[in-house]
Amino acid sequence: MTTLHKGIIIHHDRLSPAALQGLIEEFVTRDGTDTGYSDGSLAESVEMVIRQLNRGEVFIVYDEATQTANIVTKEYAKSISQEET
Repeated sequence: MTTLHKGIIIHHDRLSPAALQGLIEEFVTRDGTDTGYSDGSLAESVEMVIRQLNRGEVFIVYDEATQTANIVTKEYAKSISQEET
């Protein structure tokens, strides 16, 4: 059984451009995880995530328990979110 940690949705517009870029780059290049963004270049992958964020298909969720941020689907974000910001 998987335990879901509570998280807080962070709207991507609340992050500085540098912080957003760094978070997305870390996400799309993350070792050991199949994010589905490895087919193109780093720039192409980052742009794809930005488009998905802008369309509301994925969200940034901050996990207070692990003090980490992740990019997750809309459905998953809703299942673990304490509040939407």
